[in-house]
Amino acid sequence: MPAQPEGETPPLDGRLPLSVGEGAADRTLSLYVHVPYCRVRCGYCDFNTYTAEELGPGANRADYSENLARELDLSLRVLEESGAGAGPGGREVSTIFFGGGTPTLLSADVLAGVLRDIRARFTLAAGAEVTTEANPDTLSPEYLRTLADAGFTRISLGMQSAVPHVLRTLDRTHEASRIPEVVSWVKDAGLQVSLDLIYGTPGESLEDWRTSVEAALACAPDHVSAYSLIVEPGTRMGVQVRRGELPMPDEDDLADKYELVDELLAGAGYRWYEVSNWSRSEDTRCAHNMAYWRNADWWGYGPGAHSHIGGVRFWNAKHPRAWSDRLTAGHSPAVGREVLDVPTQEIERIMLAARITHELRTDSLPAGSGALLAEFAGDGLLDPEALAAGWFEPTLSGRLLADHMVRRLTDLIA
Repeated sequence: MPAQPEGETPPLDGRLPLSVGEGAADRTLSLYVHVPYCRVRCGYCDFNTYTAEELGPGANRADYSENLARELDLSLRVLEESGAGAGPGGREVSTIFFGGGTPTLLSADVLAGVLRDIRARFTLAAGAEVTTEANPDTLSPEYLRTLADAGFTRISLGMQSAVPHVLRTLDRTHEASRIPEVVSWVKDAGLQVSLDLIYGTPGESLEDWRTSVEAALACAPDHVSAYSLIVEPGTRMGVQVRRGELPMPDEDDLADKYELVDELLAGAGYRWYEVSNWSRSEDTRCAHNMAYWRNADWWGYGPGAHSHIGGVRFWNAKHPRAWSDRLTAGHSPAVGREVLDVPTQEIERIMLAARITHELRTDSLPAGSGALLAEFAGDGLLDPEALAAGWFEPTLSGRLLADHMVRRLTDLIA
């Protein structure tokens, strides 16, 4: 797992600078709930996850919702005291996302209970999006109906691949053949469904990837996410690559697979709206992730969760035991924070908005960027018609080189 960032030590009571209240009424508020439990830890994953055997009393699944309720109470107090309030009469919550780990390793009643605990403290906006990530082998029709009845609106299903040997390399525990059945259960429960795919797994051919994308499309999901595999040094896969047991993903191969998924999804009526995400319509975009990309306010609950409120970023103790102990003692679980200065906020605004279609206005870019934009358009990285209309709109090639363009633009920031 990656080390946590360095930062200042936050107060034990979790209070935030009063500056976070400035303009809070004009910012949306989202909540992220991190559920750190997994049946097995996949070899490629560097997320903050733990198997049941690693955790004892106080830090395991049985104690999770009680600890989370403590953090919900703390967040409500801190937001109110900072002027960024979200209690009765304060800001409404636009989106909630349960991520992990595997949130659906908790029973449906526990997840529904956590959502009830949130509703008891916060006001949800009309039509608020409530998503949970899920592994296909943790779901049943009854489970999904319980979530729908509780107010969940969306399932983000970790399909990853439809090819058995690729799933084995990724240490995924589900059968690819089960995906269509699970997707039908999600739809029958009245929930939107997103299928999450990974490309670039060692040993995955271009035809393997085509098979996976076509299998996902055959399920007619509302939304598709396709992420390039990143081999992290501290993971089991990272060790295997270092030892030569698995090949490192090839950049040209990754580009070919990105171009293929975009071609197949576009041909089926899906449109990209963020570099790694496609949806059937604006109504089926992931509103929670849009909140991240727009640098809105969000509070992250659970071990290792990160938050961002009014230009202040803070993060919780990573291990479930440390998170639990701090909350039980009446303290904030936050162990570090960073107050972002204006140039850093501007760099992050550009970095995130550049990934979204029709999000970044060229007149909001640093002085002197005109020549760079013309160069990017000349190189085929920006849509010239959109540029003429004042939008930074990457082409397919530009999406592959978005980070390169952002680096050059943000170098202009003093």
